[in-house]
Amino acid sequence: MRPSYAHGRLTTAPRLIASLCAAAFVLAGCGGGGGSPGIGTRPDQTSQQPPTPTPPTNPTPPTGTASPEDLNPNLLGEAFSTYWNLCAKPRTGVDINGKPFPDKQGTLLDELKFLRAWSNQYYLWYNEIPNTYRMADFSNPIDYFNVLKTSALTPSGQPKDKYHFTYATEEWEKLQSSGINLGYGVTWKRNSATVPRTWLVTLVEPGSPADAAGLRRGDMLLKVDGVDFVNGGSADQVNRINAGLFPETAGVAHQFTLQRGSTTFDVSMTGAEVRVDPVKNVQVLDTPSGKVGYLSFETHNQVSEKELVDAFTTFKQAAVSDLVLDMRYNGGGLLYIASQLSYMVAGPEQTNGKIFERPQYNDKTPQQPAIPFRNTAYGFNSPNPVRAGTPLPYLGLKRVTVLTTAGTCSASEAVINGLRGADVQVDVIGSQTCGKPYGFTPVPNCGTTYFSIEFKGVNNKGFGDFSDGLAPTCQVADDLSRPLGDRSEGLLAAALAYRETGTCPPATRARQLPMEIVRHPAREISIYTKPQP
Repeated sequence: MRPSYAHGRLTTAPRLIASLCAAAFVLAGCGGGGGSPGIGTRPDQTSQQPPTPTPPTNPTPPTGTASPEDLNPNLLGEAFSTYWNLCAKPRTGVDINGKPFPDKQGTLLDELKFLRAWSNQYYLWYNEIPNTYRMADFSNPIDYFNVLKTSALTPSGQPKDKYHFTYATEEWEKLQSSGINLGYGVTWKRNSATVPRTWLVTLVEPGSPADAAGLRRGDMLLKVDGVDFVNGGSADQVNRINAGLFPETAGVAHQFTLQRGSTTFDVSMTGAEVRVDPVKNVQVLDTPSGKVGYLSFETHNQVSEKELVDAFTTFKQAAVSDLVLDMRYNGGGLLYIASQLSYMVAGPEQTNGKIFERPQYNDKTPQQPAIPFRNTAYGFNSPNPVRAGTPLPYLGLKRVTVLTTAGTCSASEAVINGLRGADVQVDVIGSQTCGKPYGFTPVPNCGTTYFSIEFKGVNNKGFGDFSDGLAPTCQVADDLSRPLGDRSEGLLAAALAYRETGTCPPATRARQLPMEIVRHPAREISIYTKPQP
């Protein structure tokens, strides 16, 4: 089952409704998990199952008679628990963890009432949700959920809420708990929402169909199944491109034409469930001023806990005196992973008695515990877990360098903000980050997991106002001509030079258009995890 959110897929409409990136001609590869303690569970409940944005285009409010609950959702109170798991089409069998689905026979109205009551209780801006929509006028819960958000704009004219989305629960759980996603194992960057499209290969997962086909960073996409990808804009062309780029089932081959330099070549790739390795390129680099650790980190999921512990164990044993943390494509994920990562950078001297992040909820929601700089493993469920309570290795650094692009989002920004709140100097090399100081508690219901902003995160100093992103110390363009971890790659080379000289490289005219990562919004989030007793 594919993600239910429209972001990422090509469209012929001038706008996408309720899109995170909210742009036309985009693709669905945006991505993210449940299945761990606290994931998919409200923090205050005991139940185990409870870009270039444009102003969103919402449906015209109906003119019929609204129900009392439509006009005054307070009548529902906290009745979302009454409607939770009452489904128009209940699932049967077990989930990916072998547990029976909690679904019970219900109606579409039950699902809509659940969404309205839950949003009225927990959405950060619940008092800005329009009450002009009638449940009776919606034929599915996702369309209804898409209007349950503020329509306000920021002073700059951007949507106040750009982060409202859903994900098929099965796909979400596979992606978060096991790092599995259906596709080719390739991540793209795009230039804009409209034709002519320029899409470049940014990441290729080792062992994936894209890797087997020989794709490399910087390759440009020209055709999909014979259709002109750069300029094709008819409905038929868009549908064929989407079908090729985003396979709905594994085992089906599609044809692609790409360009590398002056050479054009054809490849065939077959869709498969690809396991994404979140931590890569762990290296100890010798420099004139000492050993520097380097790693590329792509997503704060459950799998990453063990891999980060292993990486920092390597760095500690090598006695590195500095660290370059490459999060240029890391859209976020579990805040407890971000907390553990930050502790492993800074150690106890810098973090004792300080919080990593404090979530700030609306005035209806009980304020949840602040997230500490965790010095022990949470013990997330993954194919290779760390035992809960295991002491974490740490470097005890007072300075760290982070590589960023506009694809650095949410929990990754929380690492930068959290470390700065603990008085660690964070040098940011690259581009302005995406600007997502907000977080979610994913809520599954009837096969769909819903993501609605529930809190804003602030650091130990009370700072969390970076909705326009965190500015780089040195602005450096992403270098797609070399692999990540190559010392001559633009961002890494600039980082190593800056730590030696304290001087940013000379500003140069960007030789490429501004580009953004194409991925599902579930890979651009911060997820609050319920603290263990």
